[in-house]
Amino acid sequence: MPIATAGAVMVGADAVQSAVRRAAQMIPPLWPLEGTVAVNPFLGMSGEPLAIAAARLRRTAGICVTLPRHVYRERIRSGEITDVDLAAATTVAPTWAAPVRVAELKAAAETDRGLPVPLATVADLAAQACGIDWPALVTDRISHWAAGYFDRGQALWAAPRGRHAYESWRAAAEHDLTPEIAGLDGFCTFAARLPESADAAIANAVVRLGLRATALEVYFHRLLTTLGGWAQFARYLSWQAELNGAVDGTLRDLLAIRLTWEVALLCQYGNAIGDGWRTAATAYAEPIAPTRDDVLDALLQEAAERAAQRQLLAALRTPTPAPPPVRPAVQMVFCIDVRSEVFRRALESLDPAIETLGFAGFFGLGVVHRRFASDVDELRLPALLSPSLRSCAGAGNDAERSDTAARIAARAHRAWGRFKLAAVSSFAFVEAMGPTYIGKLLRDAMGWSGTAPQRDPPPRFVPALDVSAGTALALQVLRAMSLTERFARLVVFTGHGANVVNNPHASALHCGACGGYSGEVNARLLASLLNDGAVRAALAQRGVEIPDDTLFLAALHDTTTDEVTLYDADTPISEHAADIARLRCWLQQAALLARGERALRMPRAACDADVLRRARDWAEVRPEWGLAGCQAFIAAPRARTAGLNLAGRAFLHDYDWRADAGFDVLRLILTAPVVVASWISLQYYGSTVAPNLFGAGNKLLHNVTGGLGVVEGSGGPLRAGLPWQSVHDGERLVHEPLRLAVLIEAPREAIAGVLARYPEVRALFDNRWLHLFALDGTGRPVWRYAGALEWSSWDTELHDVLPQHEPVW
Repeated sequence: MPIATAGAVMVGADAVQSAVRRAAQMIPPLWPLEGTVAVNPFLGMSGEPLAIAAARLRRTAGICVTLPRHVYRERIRSGEITDVDLAAATTVAPTWAAPVRVAELKAAAETDRGLPVPLATVADLAAQACGIDWPALVTDRISHWAAGYFDRGQALWAAPRGRHAYESWRAAAEHDLTPEIAGLDGFCTFAARLPESADAAIANAVVRLGLRATALEVYFHRLLTTLGGWAQFARYLSWQAELNGAVDGTLRDLLAIRLTWEVALLCQYGNAIGDGWRTAATAYAEPIAPTRDDVLDALLQEAAERAAQRQLLAALRTPTPAPPPVRPAVQMVFCIDVRSEVFRRALESLDPAIETLGFAGFFGLGVVHRRFASDVDELRLPALLSPSLRSCAGAGNDAERSDTAARIAARAHRAWGRFKLAAVSSFAFVEAMGPTYIGKLLRDAMGWSGTAPQRDPPPRFVPALDVSAGTALALQVLRAMSLTERFARLVVFTGHGANVVNNPHASALHCGACGGYSGEVNARLLASLLNDGAVRAALAQRGVEIPDDTLFLAALHDTTTDEVTLYDADTPISEHAADIARLRCWLQQAALLARGERALRMPRAACDADVLRRARDWAEVRPEWGLAGCQAFIAAPRARTAGLNLAGRAFLHDYDWRADAGFDVLRLILTAPVVVASWISLQYYGSTVAPNLFGAGNKLLHNVTGGLGVVEGSGGPLRAGLPWQSVHDGERLVHEPLRLAVLIEAPREAIAGVLARYPEVRALFDNRWLHLFALDGTGRPVWRYAGALEWSSWDTELHDVLPQHEPVW
C-alpha cells in the first residue's frame, strides 16, 4: 500500500521522466581506469552559484562544498586573507540574500559548523527502526551485482550480456538470498513480481512511496548519490552515447533498482517508519534554499580566492618586453598542463635560444587510435569532443609480422594469467610456481623494475590524409598555436605521460587532453604531417612559409621523472644530428633542475634521485603530485610569463589575439581548453573539500573491480575522483581548493562576445565556478569579469593594498 503524504497527488509519466532526466544531469560521469579523465563533480550544477549547490548537496549527499571554517579562520588570523579580500567577497553576495559585512564574515569564520545530514531515505529510516544497516547492505548488494554486470574483462565469470541493467539485476535478485538472511522477508518473491521495465518500476515506486512531483528530482538525486561511482559510470555510458547521437538508459535502470529497494523496505517497515517517511517525503518536495551559513561559507571561499588572485595578478603587473625577432634554435611545444610549467621554466633558463610554447596536449588532432598489436580503440582527444580522425601504429610488411608475433605473445600471456587465477588451478599454481616469483618480488620491492616509454612503430592516419585535408588540418593547428612564423631549425611537439608501477590510477596522471592516454601518438602524427613536403608547399601558398631547414620532431615528457624521450628516428635527417645532440643535452640539464624543484614538494624526497626512485617504487602512493595546486589558466604570449616562477600552478596556453582574425582561436580556447582545465580544477576542488563523495578514498585499501574502477576493501560502491593521497601528504593538504582564475590577453569585448555565443561556458563564469580576467596588450591584468557580460576595473580593487611581501608565484 502507498504511504500517503500531505498533498500527495497522482504524478504523470512525463513529470516522472523529466525528474529522472534532471536528476541524472546532476551526476558527473566516471571514465574507466584505462582512460581516466578529470571530471567536474559539479557538472550538473554549473547553472547555479556555489551557495545553491551547497544547499542541494547538503540535502542529497550530506557534504560540504567548502573547507572547514577553521581553515579560513587561520588564514584570516595570519593575514593571508585580508580585510580587503573579505570586503571584495561581500560585493559578490547574491542579490537574493541580505547584505553581508566583513564583521559578519569574520564572526562566521570563528564559528565552526557541524557536519551536514542528508535527507533520509527509506533505508535510513528502516535502519534506525531495526538496527540493521540497510543503507550499507543495499549499496553492497547493488555493487556486488554491478561489478559483474559492468565488468570489462577482469572477471573470470562475468554477468551475461545482452540484457538491460534493470532486467539483469531483476533476474539476479530473484535468487539473491542475502537480503532475506539479513531480515528482509520475501525479497526474492518481491523481485520476481516487479514490473518488467525500468520505467514501469520507477512509476510504480513513485506511487507506492506516495511521492509528489515536486519531490522527485531531489529524491532521485539522493538515491543516485548512494550508489557512488556506479551511478557515475552509468552517466559516462550515457555521455558517450550522447556524443554519438544515441541514448543510453543505464542510469535510469540503476535508479529503478535503487527505488525498488526503497519500496521493499517500506513494505516491511512501513508501520514503524510511516510518520518519519511522510516527513522526509515532504522535505524532499521543499525548494532548494541556501541558508545564511551556506552564503557565508561561499563568501569565505571567495575571499580565499581573492587572496590568491591578488598575489598572481600583482606578479603579472610588471610589463614584459616582447622578445627580439630572432630565430630560436629550438621551439618545444608542451601541453598546457601545469606540470609542464616547471620543466619549461627550467629549459628556458639554460639558453636564450630556447623557446617554449603551450598548447593542449592532443595538438588539435582528435584521433581514435589503435596501438601496435591491439584491437582497442583509444580516444586520444578531450572528453568534450568527438573524434574526426583515425590512426594506427605501424605500416609495411615488417610491422605486420611484428604485430602478429606480438598478438600471439599477448594471447599466451592472457591465457597464462587466467590459468593462474582459475578456481581449479590457482592453488596448485601457487604451490608449484610460487617460489619462482621471488626474483620478481625482490626486483619490485627494491625498485629495480619499472615501465619504459611506449616504443610503438610510428603512427599513421587511416585512411591517409590527402594533401588538401592535411594542409587544412596543419594550418588550423599552427594558427591555434600562434605558430605561423619564426620557425626554429627544430620544432618539437612534446606530449606527456607518467610511467609508474602498481598504480590503478596511472591514466589519471597521463594527458587529460588525450583522453587519459600519453601524448606521444598525437605529437608523432603532427610532426609527420608537417614534415610532408607537399603539405609544406601548400602551406606556403596559404601564407605559412616553413623554412626548408626546419625539422619537426615528436617527444614524450615523463612528468614523474622529467625525462624526455625524443622520437627522432621517425624522420632521420643527418643534417640535424648536431642540433638533436645539443637538444638532448639541454633536456638532461632541464630534467635535473625540474626534479630538484619537484623534490622540495614531495614527502621523503631530498634530491632529484629520490624523484626518479618514486616512479619505480611499487609501494609508492605518491609517485608525483599530478595537477595538485592548479590555480590559474593563462592564455597569452609566453613573453608575459617567461622568467616568472609560477610554481607549477598555472596552465599556460600561447595565444596572440592580434593574429587571431575573427577571434576563432579565442573561441576555441574558451570552449575547449578552458573548460577542460575547469574540469581538472574542480575535480581537485571536489576531491579536497568533499572526499567522501567526490574522492576515491585511501589508495592503501584500493582493489580494482571490473577492470573499470576501484573499491575500498573487498566491496562497496565504486569510488570516483582522486585518492586522498593525491591531495594530502599525510600531514596537510597539498592542493588548495580554489576555483580557477582564467586570464586572457584579448580585448574584453571579444571575450564577452564568445561568452554571449556559448551560454554553457558563460554560466561557469556568471556563477563563479571560474574567475575571468582580461589582460591588456602588455600582459597587465586590467579587467575582472563581473558577470552578465559586464566588467569591472581591477585597478579600482587594488587601491594601496598590493602585497607587502614577495609574491609566491
